[in-house]
Parts: sequence; structure tokens; C-alpha cells
Amino acid sequence: MTQEIDNSALAATLASDPNYRVLRRFVPRMRYKAEDPPAERIGRGVILDTETTGKDSSIDRIIEIGLVGFTFDRETGDVLQVTGTYNALEDPGIPIDPAASRVNGITDEMVKGKQIDDAQVQAFVKDADIVIAHNSQFDRAFCEPRFPFFKDCAWGCSRSQVDWEGEGIGGQKMDYIAFKLGFFYEAHRAEADCLALLEILAAPGPVTGRPALKKILEAYKLVEMRIWAVQAPFEKKSLLSARVYRWGDGTNGKEKAWNRTVTKADFDDEITWLKNNVYGARFKVIVDTVDAMSRFSPRRVGTELMAFS
Repeated sequence: MTQEIDNSALAATLASDPNYRVLRRFVPRMRYKAEDPPAERIGRGVILDTETTGKDSSIDRIIEIGLVGFTFDRETGDVLQVTGTYNALEDPGIPIDPAASRVNGITDEMVKGKQIDDAQVQAFVKDADIVIAHNSQFDRAFCEPRFPFFKDCAWGCSRSQVDWEGEGIGGQKMDYIAFKLGFFYEAHRAEADCLALLEILAAPGPVTGRPALKKILEAYKLVEMRIWAVQAPFEKKSLLSARVYRWGDGTNGKEKAWNRTVTKADFDDEITWLKNNVYGARFKVIVDTVDAMSRFSPRRVGTELMAFS
């Protein structure tokens, strides 16, 4: 006990000196707020993380899934409490890429004969308002083929939907964000990553003072339009790139074209820009509608060809 007190006093002394930064080991907690808000303000979320045999969702497989259920205040974005956890390994039926094993520490021998319980996973997410991962574009691409019920879930992403740079955190990797928030954890196992991510989402931002979860909940409400500038003149590629259009290579059933995602409110202005700067008088674009139910999914939803003159 004496040693523990001495260490705490030493940490406090170092933290008060601008020449030092003190990091504390992350200790998971079940309760974040002493009291809950009124029932109508309480939402339910799930933090999700997967470990996989590799990075290509078309050929690689999930070998571990971690889930942490939690409640939150819809109005403030505050995390309230952890409601449950689930973690399981699965034999993918194919070898694990050695590069993946070096990151997550999971070997072929560890997963041999193991299987994730689909019913438990489905029960976890069935009533969730939102499923959050730190790279949802990666995790959702793996989860939907393995667990089709994830197609019916709303997703958020703590990596792309939080302005970490605006919070004075110049990076998006989870362990770096944790470092900037003053703690460290054992990374790259699913449940541990989930609990650490919940801690990150609950922490007040160093600049705004708002929890990161609040920003994700605001993004949940957005309806966006992904515009595919099909048959755009080749000589316009630099102009499109400067406008933050990204090149789609035609894989996974998508267009081989420049594309940009804008809010529904900005759609008309973007079409006007394309007319004035790329196409001219008459043109067609392909448009995907993106909302919380389809965001980060490899599937295309609400796709239509639109003609303008």
C-alpha cells in the first residue's frame, strides 16, 4: 500500500512539471456516470473490433471478434455504463498471414476448432442504436459476409467521424490517441481494444471539452450523396483531385471513376460545380445515397443514374 501511495504521489509530482508527461495503465471501468439521465435520453451502443487473417475482405476471414455493449446519453454524448462484453476466437479454415499474427498475437494453433457464437453476436447488436469501430470501413466489410444481420445495423466510425486534429491530436491510431489522452493499454486483441476505445470516446476532448462519442452521434443523422463523376474528361483529373474527389478503380462492383461524398444539403452546389468545371452543358453522374445504415458498407444503396443539362 505504501509503495502504491508513493507511486501516486510521484506521478502527481511529475505531472505538475511541464518537462514530463505521465501515462497511466488503462483499467477498464463498468460505470462512467454516477446517475443516468431520464430514460428517454438513454441510448444503446456497441463497440466492435475484429482481428482477421489479413487485410483483404474478399479472401481473408475473421479470427476474433470483440464486442462491448454500453449505454449513453443521447443529448450530451456521455458514456453511462458498460452493459456487457463478448469475445471469441474462430477457426477461419485458412492460414493466418504471419504479418497479421505479428500484430494481434493470434496463431493458427490458438484458433483451431474454435467458433464464434452467431446467436450471441446477434443478440448483442439487435437492439443497438449504433455499432462503432475504429475503422468501420474495414470491420464492416468483414462482418457483413460473416454475420449478415450487420447489414441492418447503423454504423459509426471513431477514426473518420471525429476531428482528432481539431482536438489537438495529430494522428488517428488508437494507441496514439490514448497516449495523448494520458493512458496506455495492451493493444491489438479485440475485447481490450473495444474497452480502450470506449474510454477514448468517453474522454472530454482536449480542445472542445466534448466527448468524442457526441461527434459520432451527430454524424449519425447525416444523409450523404456519393457522386461518381463517370466519363469525366481525362484532362480534368487534376481539377477533380484538388476538389477532393478520389479515384475508384472499379473493384467490388463500383464505378471506375472519380467520386466524392457530400452532404445532401451540398449536393446541388456540387452538381453545379461539376457542370461549370468538368462536364459542360449536358452530363450524367451515378449517385449512391449514404446514411448510417449503409455508411462504411461495401454494399451500394440507393444507386441511381442522374442526368443534368
